Amino acid sequence: MRLPLVYHDDYSPEFPPEHRFPMDKFRLLHDHLIASGLTTDAALLRPEICPNDILALAHDRAYIERYMNGDLSREDQRRLGLPWSEALARRTVRAVGGSLLTAELALQHGIACHLAGGTHHAHYDHPAGFCIFNDLAVISRYLLEAGRVHRVLIFDCDVHQGDGTARILEDTPQAITVSLHCEQNFPARKARSDWDIPLHRGMGDAEYLKVVDDALNYLLPLYQPDLVLYDAGVDVHKDDALGYLQLTDEGVASRDTCVLRHCLGRDIPVVGVIGGGYSKDREALARRHGILHHCAQQVLDYPQ
Repeated sequence: MRLPLVYHDDYSPEFPPEHRFPMDKFRLLHDHLIASGLTTDAALLRPEICPNDILALAHDRAYIERYMNGDLSREDQRRLGLPWSEALARRTVRAVGGSLLTAELALQHGIACHLAGGTHHAHYDHPAGFCIFNDLAVISRYLLEAGRVHRVLIFDCDVHQGDGTARILEDTPQAITVSLHCEQNFPARKARSDWDIPLHRGMGDAEYLKVVDDALNYLLPLYQPDLVLYDAGVDVHKDDALGYLQLTDEGVASRDTCVLRHCLGRDIPVVGVIGGGYSKDREALARRHGILHHCAQQVLDYPQ
């Protein structure tokens, strides 16, 4: 079976080339996955824009309107750190639609991956940390309210704590938030996830992989979720500009394979989103993000 992959050309709008946020990484990831033979452009599934009514399951309607109209306060613009444009606004709601489509595909096929997603710093009524709308919270609320799932587990391996996800979903007991993150890193004021697993600076492959394996061995049987949302941030990598952990390419691949095998081995559908990754070498960054998609196809091809 070919791994279902979701992407849209809207994902990399025109953007200041020297900006800290590597907006072109989504296009470069698309190009890398095609060049490496994992997929073709025609095989990629294109999402619709996420409707406001679905966004509003996790976000304040007045905030949605402010952002889409380019009316953010100066404070919110500072928290976000991205320059507003119509193209970025369209990209934002398209990408949430992409995560929704990826979740639908995972429920059908057991696994699906997005070439974007993981905007876990976005809060109910304001943006933060390059994140505008929280796709992980939107998916969780949407599928729970539609009765498609009874319990969702968010397994967030981005190097930064998923504070927005934790706060939006703190009163949604059927959505379990799990965050493995570098303790001494953004955000300075941490939220309270259902399970926070703080990691020390400089942690390398072996120690990190044991934490991931132990967490999944405990949490998946405990909660028996109907769906896992896996944020496969590569800002855990030793060469990441904003990370502070020391994982290698092999460590990232082992992590992704471990998470996906744990889920599929228990017949739990799993959604892969790419999360954070920051580097001036955008080609290397795209390859790093592509580890998720290559590992997912390998797990599909060789389940054991």
